[in-house]
Amino acid sequence: MKPIVALQAVVTADDSDREPTPAELDAVAREMPLVLAEVELLDVEISLLDRPVTEWDTRRLRRARRKVLAARRTLTNRAAATWPGAA
Repeated sequence: MKPIVALQAVVTADDSDREPTPAELDAVAREMPLVLAEVELLDVEISLLDRPVTEWDTRRLRRARRKVLAARRTLTNRAAATWPGAA
């Protein structure tokens, strides 16, 4: 039994070897405010795990949640504006 293998190197690049396209980089840049807001919310939640919550902590948590919601709203509105026929 003879193995069937290619005698030449692969000409096309694998998907794992390629650089991100400009469209992919733009998508990451558009989502970055949401990612940063979610990281900030996670930081606040982690800081509250091992101690009693004070009024200041409640404000920080509420502010971080509002920031995440605002970033989601902005991202959703931007996406809706790019769809044809969107209101």
